[in-house]
Amino acid sequence: MADLTPLLAYRWSPLAFDPTEELSAAEATSLLEAARWAPSLGNRQPWRFTLGHRDDETWKRILVNLPEHDQRWAHRAAALLLAAHIDIDAASADGVAYDLGQAVAHLTVQATALGLHVRQVLTVDRAGLAVDLHLPADVRPYAVIAVGQLGDPLSLPADLVAEETGLRCRRPLAELLLA
Repeated sequence: MADLTPLLAYRWSPLAFDPTEELSAAEATSLLEAARWAPSLGNRQPWRFTLGHRDDETWKRILVNLPEHDQRWAHRAAALLLAAHIDIDAASADGVAYDLGQAVAHLTVQATALGLHVRQVLTVDRAGLAVDLHLPADVRPYAVIAVGQLGDPLSLPADLVAEETGLRCRRPLAELLLA
């Protein structure tokens, strides 16, 4: 592998979170600060987050809007964050999603620096999240981010253990270059 910073080389998206570990206020602030400092087109910073800590009302409202398949592992995460963006105008829809992705990437790298892990879920009930979290009309739910410490992969449902313990692989660099 090329010479990557350990923050990128060791980042991965686990399914197994430790159900006894909590996300501290300082850790949560650090993650959100990293997202806040992400680049954005015209410095518009269209991202918005809703943070739920394990078993609080916000966390429960986020969890029930995940597919059942993802609820089976996400209920062990110390925190669930809704990543959303504001509607600016129809012409900038792609740009705000791109900016939100940058913010989530910064949050992810900061999590790795803190010894935490995140797993992102895009297949969520966006309409349900908007209603259940009483979001303003211009806020568009996009993804949910599970955050926490690594847990025991053997504590997962049997069909998820192989996915969790399999080798991590990426496409060769040559496949990513178009010309």
